[in-house]
Amino acid sequence: MGSTHAKMKIIALLCFVFLAFQTEAQYRKYNRKKPKNSMAEGTGYVYWGYNRSAYTKSNIHFEGLGYDFMLNGVKAKDRPSTKLAEYVNLTKLTVPQFNLRIGYNFKNYWNVSLGYDHLKYVMVHGPTYQVVGNTDAGFNSVEPLNGYYTGINTTTEEEVFHYENSNGMNYIRAEISKVKNLIRNRTDTYTMTWLWGFSSGVILSYNDFTYNGTKSMVTSSLSGVAASFHTGMRFEFWKHLFLQANTGAGYIFQHYVKTRPDEYDTFARHRFGYVEGNVVLGCLFYIRPVNDCNSCPHW
Repeated sequence: MGSTHAKMKIIALLCFVFLAFQTEAQYRKYNRKKPKNSMAEGTGYVYWGYNRSAYTKSNIHFEGLGYDFMLNGVKAKDRPSTKLAEYVNLTKLTVPQFNLRIGYNFKNYWNVSLGYDHLKYVMVHGPTYQVVGNTDAGFNSVEPLNGYYTGINTTTEEEVFHYENSNGMNYIRAEISKVKNLIRNRTDTYTMTWLWGFSSGVILSYNDFTYNGTKSMVTSSLSGVAASFHTGMRFEFWKHLFLQANTGAGYIFQHYVKTRPDEYDTFARHRFGYVEGNVVLGCLFYIRPVNDCNSCPHW
């Protein structure tokens, strides 16, 4: 009887020792120092940079008190800052065409992000445009128009007629991206990563509009929606810093660009395609870096 009791004590002691070792192993497994990989679940990033963009032609519908017409075949361009101070002065960083984005890897090789693409859309003067509809004023100083037109050609002058979103045709977009490692050196000093993904979001416009002797500045409106595809190459340094070059293309539908600040029924509407390129500088941070357990990705 005593022998059986002693055996039970030994078995209980062995079980206790086994559980203690298991607990310690699990603790070490999940709490040791964890390597940091930018493609792994739990990695976050933030970046800032500057862009250039180009736009397809569009047919812009203008509507307001006394006019309702379409200006067909309108060309537009961006307006990059040419002063170095606007890129390095902290009080002027938002003057150029900039990009701001923050993202998070919700699983290995996949991330979601939210960002702000500060684009500029400026009407080009010089080409001949076609007017369709009712207008009560001309588009240049030598060719006054007043009446209904079914397709008259005209040129425009910036001082007489002008449309732009130079304080921002701001594309506020959410993106889901695939992340793939291309090059990684043995010491992880540098890494090259490829990202590609799809975005959609809204357009916040700050519009300048000149027509019929009146110039309105910085009229704001939530003017439309957009969808786009983006891809980029990210060059990472010392696991925390990166330089990234991106390109994107998409389709923008501005269904209500408010053109006069005090007139709700005065607006412009159009749709067009765009391409964008940007270079950004960013940093990586590791909220939940993965260790070398079974959940680790295979690089």
